[in-house]
Amino acid sequence: MSSANVSFRVAILGRPNVGKSTLFNILTRTRNAVVKNQPGVTRDIQAEKADWWGKTFEILDTGGITNRMDDFSPLIMRQVLEALGRVDLIVVVMDGKTGLNPEDKDIIRIAKECGKPFFVVVNKVDREHEAELKKAEFYELGVDLIHTSFEQRVHVDKVVEKILSYIPAEGMKLKEGVRFVIMGKPNVGKSSLANAILGEKRMIVSEVAGTTVDAIEEELQYKDQNLILVDTAGLRRRGKRFSKRDGVEILSAYKTEEAIRRADVILLVVDSTLGPTEQDARMIKMAYDRSKPVILVANKTDLARLQRDKHREWFRERLAFEFHFVEEIPVMFTSAEKHEGINEVLDEILRMAAKLSIKITTSKLNDFFYDAIRSAPAPVFGNTNVKFYYLTQTQQKPPSFIAFANHPEGVSPSYRRFLIKKIQKEWDLSGVPVRMFIMKSGGDSL
Repeated sequence: MSSANVSFRVAILGRPNVGKSTLFNILTRTRNAVVKNQPGVTRDIQAEKADWWGKTFEILDTGGITNRMDDFSPLIMRQVLEALGRVDLIVVVMDGKTGLNPEDKDIIRIAKECGKPFFVVVNKVDREHEAELKKAEFYELGVDLIHTSFEQRVHVDKVVEKILSYIPAEGMKLKEGVRFVIMGKPNVGKSSLANAILGEKRMIVSEVAGTTVDAIEEELQYKDQNLILVDTAGLRRRGKRFSKRDGVEILSAYKTEEAIRRADVILLVVDSTLGPTEQDARMIKMAYDRSKPVILVANKTDLARLQRDKHREWFRERLAFEFHFVEEIPVMFTSAEKHEGINEVLDEILRMAAKLSIKITTSKLNDFFYDAIRSAPAPVFGNTNVKFYYLTQTQQKPPSFIAFANHPEGVSPSYRRFLIKKIQKEWDLSGVPVRMFIMKSGGDSL
């Protein structure tokens, strides 16, 4: 099917035989996906248009994800991971009859690492009075759950409604170019920075917190490249946000989070006279959880240098304290009022965008991988050394890689971070949230 006129894509993800193809057929109103009570029937990804309640989107039926070592499972895994880089939403299907499976947890991890929004559908809940009991063990995943029975068409409408809630209103098609979002606490100078970047006063600047409510988009050209600037509302702490009776701040926070999800690069603006705070750290985490690179903009430096000597050194010390969980983040010092440091920020955005689009050949990756895995002790699973086979890059942004090994479960988070740091150093990807998937494979190790 040609999807040229369909801009929103939804992938159905899950283990084999949980009902993915049944849901695909229901949503597309077709019988294109073969449905059998047998795992591994779907191997290739199918795509079909779906029309529901006045909205059109594309559905991708993916092969079942499993750790089994047969001829097809690793290939299916790789194909699915590459496809996830091209979708806007993931629907994870799980089996309410068999209950929570270790592979389900792996799938949730994959969905989270992709940085795409997702929710979980617990299928095969045939009796409504058993729904809470069937869902109980799935609550440990800490994600949105909808219980259904595809065969009986129970609560399929809720699945459709949930999907449609993620689709932007008509006319909100994304503009082409490098999309960067300006975010930060209220009154740190976000709108002033936006005006300085745009070269004119398009954003309202006020001392009153909450002046910017919507996420406002503007296009600009810089060094022959198209950029899309998105100015967002200032994010307060959740407690203060939810104390507002009119709900305007709650809505603006949701719009900010949606803008972050669609961004290429995040500019986190911090008042350099005050330094970074715990709330800024939470915003960094919000961006990193969605696999978005962050450029920290220390604004109001014209005031900061009047207040204290060596204000940049002081700021970096505060940064190291509040952002202790961040390995490396680019910091740009600006004064939006004085138009200082604006071009440097735009240059950094272009550099970061170029890093996000880097493509590394498999041969170069494996030459690097051969040296990297021998520069540190091999991870151990039980009494067996983990052996790596090869490394390849997916089609996703930010750059993502799959390393195939005999025992993926033996690769600790610290060893995964070691590999990521090596990649970042080798290809100058500092500041980019590189992702690394470890998958099971067989064969001769490197």
